[in-house]
Amino acid sequence: MPVPVSPWWAPERHADRRPFLLARQAMLAAIRGFFAARDFVEVETPILQVSPGNETHLHAFATRLTGSDGSTATRYLHTSPEFTAKKLLAAGEGRLFTLARVFRNGERSALHHPEFTMLEWYRARETYEALMDDCAALLASTAEATGAGRLRFRGFEADPFAPPERLTVPESFERFAGIDLMASIAPDGTTDRDALWHAARAAGIRVAEDDIWADVFTRIMVEKVEPHLGMGRATILCDYPISEAALARPKPGEPRLAERFELYACGVELANAFGELTDAAEQRRRFEAWMDEKQRIYGERYPIDEDFLVALAVMPEASGIALGIDRLAMLLTGAERIEQVLWAPVAP
Repeated sequence: MPVPVSPWWAPERHADRRPFLLARQAMLAAIRGFFAARDFVEVETPILQVSPGNETHLHAFATRLTGSDGSTATRYLHTSPEFTAKKLLAAGEGRLFTLARVFRNGERSALHHPEFTMLEWYRARETYEALMDDCAALLASTAEATGAGRLRFRGFEADPFAPPERLTVPESFERFAGIDLMASIAPDGTTDRDALWHAARAAGIRVAEDDIWADVFTRIMVEKVEPHLGMGRATILCDYPISEAALARPKPGEPRLAERFELYACGVELANAFGELTDAAEQRRRFEAWMDEKQRIYGERYPIDEDFLVALAVMPEASGIALGIDRLAMLLTGAERIEQVLWAPVAP
């Protein structure tokens, strides 16, 4: 069997990566200090789950769990610690965070890895605007700890100490694509595929005849919006269409939009946040709809975690966020590929 010419553990390669890895260590220490100072408790969540999550385009790793009686059951490596974290909110925890190893199949690029580290934190009985403040403070804290005066990625820069810009998704579509997004969303939140499809085509975006509304939305985001976000300073992109907010509650006074925001710097998505949905019946409806779509596109579906829905029904109002630790380490160090900030990458 051929041996790789230059494996990641080769001393000369490790020596090149070590400054990035030591910065990662300083970043993690700063994160733990940040949350300890704000009375958060650090929790650990199990990797093996009944359901890996029910979003259409997430792909999980499956395994078999064998009981002491010889019985077996399918379990999945979690794609996020979210379900367990919310069960802990239902149990009575008020402020919690976790640094979790998570797994997503079919994802490998400069910014993606099949196994990576996700920071999630939750605030019970606090709004998602509090998470926006957390993001700004956390960027500054980790930059200070690592000596990063600027966030950098492939020639783009952002000031981690500057207050992030706050921009709504409808505003971003108008500003960067010249598209009236809300014209394609009915008062009840249902979407008009044809309206958005024709608007995208008029803006010079290639769309396919069989694209659904969500496909067109994503194309506009990727081609026209995301390349402009987080330049000079971080951007908080908020107020997503309700159909694009997996576990978020509707925005008060505007049912077409949801309490969701994403944090960007240097054109890179760093974090995804929600004002959490606590309506178990609505969450079930969304899960089932997404699994129907997954079945249509990929020919597979994942089970629903019934225990999670039971917990959701008693969970207090809360806000929660997931941040990619490896991506943040990349921007703090100027790394160009995610493997540069991983102690031991997964073999291809």
